[in-house]
Amino acid sequence: MAHPARFDLLGIGNAIVDVVAPVPEAFLSKHDMHKGGMALIDAATAERLTGELPEGTQSSGGSAANTCAVAALLGAKVAYLGKVADDYLGGVFRHDIGSVGVHFPTPPGGDGAPTARCLIAVTPDGQRTMNTFLGACVTFGPDDVDPALVADAAVTYLEGYLFDPPAAQEAFRRAAAAAHAAGRQVALSLSDAFCVHRHRAAFRELVAGHVDILFANEAEITALYETNTLAEAAAWARRDVALAAITMSENGSMVIKGGDTALVDAVATQVIDTTGAGDAYAAGFLAALAAGKSLKQCGTLGSIAAAEVISHFGARPQRDLSQELRKLK
Repeated sequence: MAHPARFDLLGIGNAIVDVVAPVPEAFLSKHDMHKGGMALIDAATAERLTGELPEGTQSSGGSAANTCAVAALLGAKVAYLGKVADDYLGGVFRHDIGSVGVHFPTPPGGDGAPTARCLIAVTPDGQRTMNTFLGACVTFGPDDVDPALVADAAVTYLEGYLFDPPAAQEAFRRAAAAAHAAGRQVALSLSDAFCVHRHRAAFRELVAGHVDILFANEAEITALYETNTLAEAAAWARRDVALAAITMSENGSMVIKGGDTALVDAVATQVIDTTGAGDAYAAGFLAALAAGKSLKQCGTLGSIAAAEVISHFGARPQRDLSQELRKLK
């Protein structure tokens, strides 16, 4: 029997610093940016743009890091593994994620690559134009997985965005093996339908062989199982994993476990920026799961967290969510 876990949640993902700055329209033209889009950039471009952006906000980001931060703000005990360099933005990431109560023990590294960053230029009309440099975070490999830390977490949460490099895929399998050896659970977020299309066979093997809890939206889950309907994809998920939470935007979410299905309403809110909605949903869900709540309550806290995050710019809550878990009946 597994001993009590020190952490409710251990996230593993791309450690990225979000740099958000207001810019005039002319800034986009000068740098040939397509408004509202996202472009991958190289190190030289990242350094140049970082220097030219007006003063803004800097915070730890990346999908799993966002989930970890929101879960910690909901009262869960959380740790995180991800790669940053020994540079200024690496220090920003480490300080910021620590400031919300997330344990982040990964030493700086990355084979000389600078810390990853997402440079978010916000024009006066509120549009966000993103330039992402992946840098050090993609060097995460099996040696960066601490089996003792994995064994000390009730759930290890894997970010699908990190799945691209072969070393990261090996790291996922090592983490899953350590979790299951310790009697713990493994969760996976599919992150993006494009990720799933690129690595469908590997994702299918990972889900069926190593994952207990699956998070996905409709596009991701149907891409994984190559089906045209959500019902077909959900039927496959029932066979592959013990628990799946499928988000459906304004239609809420579907939580399935064996023969049980819980349909959860979305929480009504004014949608300002959907960045981080899925990350926040997973955070609320896992925080409630750690507290022993029902499937429907887990989905409800997920919806509450997601609604808060999409009501403003940025992927972190701006209001105190710490009482929401206690209010679940």
